[in-house]
Amino acid sequence: MSIKEHILSLNASLPAGVTLVAVSKTYPPEIIMEAYDAGQRVFGENRVQELVAKYEALPKDIQWHLIGHLQTNKVKYIAPFVVLIHSVDSAHLLETIHEQALRNDRVIDVLMEVHVAREVSKHGWQEDELFDYMASGAWKGLSGVRLRGVMGVATFTDEQQVVRAEFERLHEIFLRLKQTYDFGPEFDTLSMGMSGDYPLALDCGSTMVRIGSLIFGARQYQ
Repeated sequence: MSIKEHILSLNASLPAGVTLVAVSKTYPPEIIMEAYDAGQRVFGENRVQELVAKYEALPKDIQWHLIGHLQTNKVKYIAPFVVLIHSVDSAHLLETIHEQALRNDRVIDVLMEVHVAREVSKHGWQEDELFDYMASGAWKGLSGVRLRGVMGVATFTDEQQVVRAEFERLHEIFLRLKQTYDFGPEFDTLSMGMSGDYPLALDCGSTMVRIGSLIFGARQYQ
């Protein structure tokens, strides 16, 4: 199947209201344009430098998402244009995004990344830590950011029951936040599920899936 056929097939199979983020990290602009020409407009990148380069090289109606770990000193490079930051994993990072958004006269949409996987190498808030922060109310004064929901990455394993349990936990965290705090209707995004596990994520309530290799093929890391 071509990239266009993969895009069309995926979009046709996703439930109504689920957003497909085409994860374009490591793929060159000409490959991304094949997905663009198939109608895809939402793309996700892991690294700031690569994201900025592709933003400059590709059509400006692309909605760029930063899905990888984000260092505070690099927020300024994407603040002028990024549509959604999936990987907010600390109060300091949230505050930095707020500050950079105001400098660019913007409000930037963000997701709180929660650590649910078994791998300690994965990023994200611990559940208790996140709820303690939310209870503090410190986020309420950050007018430069808009909290849209939660993101998480499941353990990389063939044990389906492990992955399902982690996705279910993320869904519970998302619902608990939504029910406890008055974010408004815009708190509507649960970003979970990648090429290898997105059907499970959809079963567990995902509203946004991050898919790369299923669209573009195996990555060529250098």
